[in-house]
Amino acid sequence: MPPVTADVVILGGGLVGMTLAIGLAQAGIASVVVDSSDPAAQTADGFDGRASAISTASWNLYTNLGMGEELAAKGCPIDAIAVTDAMKPGRIDFRPGAADGSLGRMYANRDLRIAMYAAAAREKAITFLPNAHVATRERDEHGVAVTLTDGRVLKGQLLVAAEGRRSPTRDEAGFTPARWDYGHRAIITGLYHEKPHENVAWEVFYPAGPFALLPLLDEADGTHRSALVWTVAEKDAAGVLALPESAFLSEVEKRMHGIFGKIRLASPRSSYPLNFHHTARIVDQRLALVGDAAHGMHPIAGQGLNVGLRDVAALVEVLADGMRLGLDAGDAQLLARYERWRAADTFMVAAATDVLTRLFGIPGRIPSAIRRFGMAGVQRAAPLKRWFMDEARGMSGALPALLRG
Repeated sequence: MPPVTADVVILGGGLVGMTLAIGLAQAGIASVVVDSSDPAAQTADGFDGRASAISTASWNLYTNLGMGEELAAKGCPIDAIAVTDAMKPGRIDFRPGAADGSLGRMYANRDLRIAMYAAAAREKAITFLPNAHVATRERDEHGVAVTLTDGRVLKGQLLVAAEGRRSPTRDEAGFTPARWDYGHRAIITGLYHEKPHENVAWEVFYPAGPFALLPLLDEADGTHRSALVWTVAEKDAAGVLALPESAFLSEVEKRMHGIFGKIRLASPRSSYPLNFHHTARIVDQRLALVGDAAHGMHPIAGQGLNVGLRDVAALVEVLADGMRLGLDAGDAQLLARYERWRAADTFMVAAATDVLTRLFGIPGRIPSAIRRFGMAGVQRAAPLKRWFMDEARGMSGALPALLRG
């Protein structure tokens, strides 16, 4: 059979990889997307229960790619973020001014996937190959070739690894990211609760790990709802997951200090291990890394997906600019520009999440008092709070066009 050809071959059709394909298509760049999963399973009700905080910059990206109208009614605005050390006095409240809009929006990952697949289906420049597995990858000065296990061959000018934290393409290419395991696991579930969340996201730091409550839209009948991301030690995770529902809710209620009143489970519990990896190099000959393939960080600030979407916006702009000048998508100059553009941002975000995780994980009354003293100082320093909010919204630095409003 003849090979499938495109400008770019993208390995991984998740939230980052497929969004990249949509951005490239709208810039006139053809891609073929290979994904091992089944879209029907990925969009099934209750597939994984995860939710993502979409920053202002990421929302601009979705809007500029034509997904804003479909997503607008499904996201819950984040009007404020409350940060506290174990619910003790001295918390920080991040609340932007009325003219600044929200700090972001919370979405069920399922809703993001549905909008993403629909947008991709409208683009003739995207060839999507789900339920497909890679056998071999080849790169040379003339182009790239990927052979699938069913014998199909894909050819292009650039290979993009968007396979997530365990990217085999990255590992096969010899990248050596800095990596470590936090020895923690995130417990994920949804909660129904008695009191409204008032569009406030809570980040409560306990010595054992962060405890985040993220606002979701109320149900149609007005029932209040939030997503829970509870970090526990790896050695305790199996026990927490196995607790009877009533005992699990009791442990959650202890950590919530009654802020939402009575609670009950809204979705099954799931979990995933927490680790860190970051590679300073994100390009090689005719190869670029995006998203978690390049940088996997702690979910402490909800920035993982947003950083990946900033990779997407930068790579789309770099390739579109270069190809207008007659360069091919795998040109080394273009890839070097992409790497330079993303280096500082990804390093700073990855380092900040790691430092916060370690800082708030130091147990004891004296470390807690020092942290709360520092937080009280930030609470009173309006310019510093605004800087933190701009970082959270992804609106600082030199932004690609797709991230601008």
